Amino acid sequence: MDNKSTRRNFLRNSFSVVAGTIVLPHLIPSSAMGMNGVVPPSDRIVMGSIGVGSQGTSNMKNFLRFKEVQWVAMSDLDSSHLQNASAIVNQYYKNTDCRTHKDYREFLEKEKLDAVCISVPDHWHSITYISAANKKINVYGEKPLARSIGESQQIVKAVKQNNITWQTGSWQRSVSNFHQGAELVFNGRLGKVDHVEVGLPNATALIGMPAIKAVPAELDWEFWLGSAPKAPYRGICHWNWRWILDYSGGQLTDWAGHHIDIAHWGLGLDRTGPIEVSGKGVYPNLGELFNVPGEFDFNCKYQSGVTIRVANASRLPKGMGVTWYGENGWIHVDRGDIITASKPELITEELGLNKKALYKSNDHFGNFLECIRSKKETIAPVEVAHRSISVALLGEIAMTTNQKIKWDPINEQILNNLEASKLLMRKLRAPWTIPTV
Repeated sequence: MDNKSTRRNFLRNSFSVVAGTIVLPHLIPSSAMGMNGVVPPSDRIVMGSIGVGSQGTSNMKNFLRFKEVQWVAMSDLDSSHLQNASAIVNQYYKNTDCRTHKDYREFLEKEKLDAVCISVPDHWHSITYISAANKKINVYGEKPLARSIGESQQIVKAVKQNNITWQTGSWQRSVSNFHQGAELVFNGRLGKVDHVEVGLPNATALIGMPAIKAVPAELDWEFWLGSAPKAPYRGICHWNWRWILDYSGGQLTDWAGHHIDIAHWGLGLDRTGPIEVSGKGVYPNLGELFNVPGEFDFNCKYQSGVTIRVANASRLPKGMGVTWYGENGWIHVDRGDIITASKPELITEELGLNKKALYKSNDHFGNFLECIRSKKETIAPVEVAHRSISVALLGEIAMTTNQKIKWDPINEQILNNLEASKLLMRKLRAPWTIPTV
């Protein structure tokens, strides 16, 4: 057997999870684990990164908490990112062994990995995710899953056909108040749910056209653009790309994988989608660089009759978060451990022995590692991530075409609208293409 197979079989049979934290079984003596109880290299989950900017470095640090993880390499188009992130790894291991690559293709070809953490701009998701999946490498991938529904569908196909473990960075599923709220709704605490409000952040107010600048020596700007249209460098590539439609959908797509995901989870609709989507968006003037909608508000109708309204927070009575409304009242969840209800007993009374438990995780990163060993599905699998972002992207299509979109959630097709159907797939700039699965 190759080293990777041996490593996975050992881990699958030897480790366990307690309260979401990975622990070693007492039956293995410390002498078998190497000096001072450290996991020997052959028994570790060998990992690396594609993208080590702010989010990628944060994710990497979270994985380094686990002693069975061995971080060996990373890839980024900015050499300053590579220098900073590799220094963190080398300091952690007290050596200089962490390898760096500019080109993710070289990284995937040369490194022998069990798992990779990918944290790159949205327009790079499909290409890097599918490339890693085709190498049979398990992936922790940031949300949103992709910049278009067509790309998202291809990622789902790649993950399933390559039989890899996938975890989406939709970490709210591993936080107690979101789990509690979704589980209460899922178990009928509100009775029949009529409608849901999903509040996402108000738009970041960026206007104007930043001046063209010289590309920094540490950055490969042409490579960063990748499949997006060719554009001059204006200093937007490490954060403010989020407000440009060629790379992202703004706060709508940035947060769909969080709050739309939780709304679906409570309704038991996280593997399906709406049948109708309609709404309005407020877009900047034509020609503006920062051209994502400043405001958005759209309604999604599902086969059961329930509706989900998605809007920027200032348009909704409870602002940010998810609010389910049912026969017995409402339940609201948001970040900051917030869970409130129209009546306190809706959230304080226990569900009882007959409750239908939702998947429980107390550590999003630990859940991914445990599932690599067990081959069980993660708490935020690829199909769920796909369905969450599909809602946002259908809303985007409805707003840009100013039309009601009729959607077939089974076959995942827009019905009777050729104009809108063309927007299901983003046009990629040559020579970049979606990798064949």
